[in-house]
Amino acid sequence: MCANSCHIKLVDASKAGVKVELIVRGICCLLAGIPGETENIHIRSIVGRFLEHSRIYIFGTPDRDKIYIASADFMTRNTLRRVEVATPIYDDKIKQRIRDMFGLMMKDNMQARIQQPDGTYLKQNRDVEEINSQEQQYADAYERARQ
Repeated sequence: MCANSCHIKLVDASKAGVKVELIVRGICCLLAGIPGETENIHIRSIVGRFLEHSRIYIFGTPDRDKIYIASADFMTRNTLRRVEVATPIYDDKIKQRIRDMFGLMMKDNMQARIQQPDGTYLKQNRDVEEINSQEQQYADAYERARQ
């Protein structure tokens, strides 16, 4: 599936009322929040200390989801000119850890920027506890290594 096909399917899903949450590292060609088109799509960009980022795909509801991890995102260069892999996650403990990671990224209000319907990105509200998801994951990894 090429990037354009993904774009079309995401728009179709939004029009059907499906809530779509995307976390991207940098730019995203899809415009979120356009009434009647992408109003159910929310795009969050997190650019921080680390260049690499997770490729997590979660489909469904929290009580009945399917989780995949992949070697690449759905950019044309990755889907047409390379061999990439994705694998489902079956282990409940690992699935929960991935859900927790995704939830942390959704709460990031230090590095995250929220895409507006005009394609610009605005900083997240910082009136609440400051959360930097990358730094938190970094600290968590060191804590697990110490144990």
